[in-house]
Amino acid sequence: MKLYYTKGTCSFGPHIAMRELGIEPELIAVNLMEKKLPDGGDFKGHNPKGYVPYIETDDGTGLSECGVILQYLADQHPEKGLIPAAGTSERYKVQDWLGFIGSELHKNLPPIFLPNIPEDYRPVARSRLEIRLNFMNEALEGKQYLMGDDFTVADCYATAILNWAKPAKYDLSAHPNVKAYYERCCARDSVKAANAAEEAAAA
Repeated sequence: MKLYYTKGTCSFGPHIAMRELGIEPELIAVNLMEKKLPDGGDFKGHNPKGYVPYIETDDGTGLSECGVILQYLADQHPEKGLIPAAGTSERYKVQDWLGFIGSELHKNLPPIFLPNIPEDYRPVARSRLEIRLNFMNEALEGKQYLMGDDFTVADCYATAILNWAKPAKYDLSAHPNVKAYYERCCARDSVKAANAAEEAAAA
């Protein structure tokens, strides 16, 4: 299975999931600024949307949205327990978290630190992010992971997005449950393996 990725982006979420599932992906780094592949090819020839993550499965299926990719991966190995069975209330709860992470965290963290963002908007984005993280902090009270004791694809996605707190210079200490949760996720072997693989590929 091919994973088109860019280090430091949300493509890290599916990469974590692959490591959790025992999938050894063929990693293909994408230059997002130029939409180029390592061989000089046009990335948009694979994913017309022009962004990562993007996966190509062994049967030629291509998927390009993080939340969908994560569910697809987990459904290929249900025995790993990375996502509840389709149609169950627990599955919908995971999807609820995936939606929250995608629309509320993924979209509100980047404006704090990315260039070409109007300076007068940065405080607005920070305030919006704080509200979302306050909610997440309360939801994590007494829990190891977003769904309780079980690590799921929602945690894979959240870990990738919370990685941006450092470049954003956003101190997670204001949300102690979130901070402890993030550190717990980062300590997992899958996260370490994904980090190591991307570091090695960049060397």
